[in-house]
Amino acid sequence: QVQLVESGGGSVQAGGSLRLTCAASGYFESSWCMGWFRQAPGKEREGVSTLSGGGTTTYADSVKGRFTISKDSAKNTLYLQMNSLKPEDTALYYCAAYRGPFFCHPNMSRYFNYWGQGTQVTVSS
Repeated sequence: QVQLVESGGGSVQAGGSLRLTCAASGYFESSWCMGWFRQAPGKEREGVSTLSGGGTTTYADSVKGRFTISKDSAKNTLYLQMNSLKPEDTALYYCAAYRGPFFCHPNMSRYFNYWGQGTQVTVSS
């Protein structure tokens, strides 16, 4: 069993920054693909960013240049540094893990095997 626990969400004004953290525990392998996804009220879940076991990062166009995904393999922890936040970034942010190598991409959420409970990010204008 794998557990993913997100933290770091909160309320900020537009232009501000937040750093999300996802702590993984249980039968977890650092070689897995990890990702951040988000869901705003009344909208479908969307991919934000993924980080492959080999270190390849992929971002949704909406966050490129503003968000940075990274991990600390020794701590089994995934991060999402979010800068220049916009009101449209308001959502519940989820951390997820994918065991396989082929679908490590923000558009491939259906292949991710494990999900956290989410952390709320609210950006006010």
